[in-house]
Amino acid sequence: MREIDVSQITEAVARMSQSANTDLGQDVIQAFERGLRTEESDTGKAIFKALIQNAMIARDEKVPMCQDTGFAVVFVELGQDAHLVGGSLEAAINEGVRLGYEEGYLRKSICDPFTRANTRDNTPAVVITEIVDGDKIKLTMAPKGGGSENMARVTMLTPSGGKKAVMDFIVQRCQEAGSNPCPPVIVGAAVGGTPEKAAILAKKSLLRPVGAPSPDPELAQMEQELLTRINNLGMGPQGLGGRNYALAVHLEKHPCHIATLPLAVQICCHASRHKEITL
Repeated sequence: MREIDVSQITEAVARMSQSANTDLGQDVIQAFERGLRTEESDTGKAIFKALIQNAMIARDEKVPMCQDTGFAVVFVELGQDAHLVGGSLEAAINEGVRLGYEEGYLRKSICDPFTRANTRDNTPAVVITEIVDGDKIKLTMAPKGGGSENMARVTMLTPSGGKKAVMDFIVQRCQEAGSNPCPPVIVGAAVGGTPEKAAILAKKSLLRPVGAPSPDPELAQMEQELLTRINNLGMGPQGLGGRNYALAVHLEKHPCHIATLPLAVQICCHASRHKEITL
């Protein structure tokens, strides 16, 4: 049994809250560069150039790449042989979010769903915890903007619909989303499990390096077909026309009940932000 003081978690979350908002991953920047090379629309090319420049300014000047600094979503992989001491896990994470958003001058966007009163410190975070082997704890901070989050959908398809129904729904969801999620986007989707399991898997799929194919050959082929179909809609960057509406499609699956076919779609804007640390 290995002890981990939760103060380390607070410090890590505070740092990641800031770096995730200012330092865009190299995989996303490379996806922008691919988009710039392959985009047919002059307007689309100009948008990719602006996104690359924006990412560089944010990184160099340590300022947010987007004014919406997001809902703090924290994925936790907690080793079963790790023992947390000094306080509770969620309290430590929320304190890290509070400190990170305050010290980084990041916008606080979390409010009561009815009164809309702001909590003033961007807490509470959404904490998704998984117990894994080992004695370490892996934390992934993934700030999620409201515009793209509004485009998420969970549905229950008819099992007989199979792959076709799944793929048609994902394409339709992107077409309906249009410019709302600030494309170019990364499309995360998950089929199977239960509605809540599919939603978590779809969100977690967005953490995959942009465009890295699924290790499952069947899913990898579906991802490529979906990417082609979505980009053939011609909506392009920012929905202003072109060939690169989506940078990637990441698809996951999980066994489900014989009577069900759950599907979740999570769309991430071009600011695909996440940082991770293992303690």
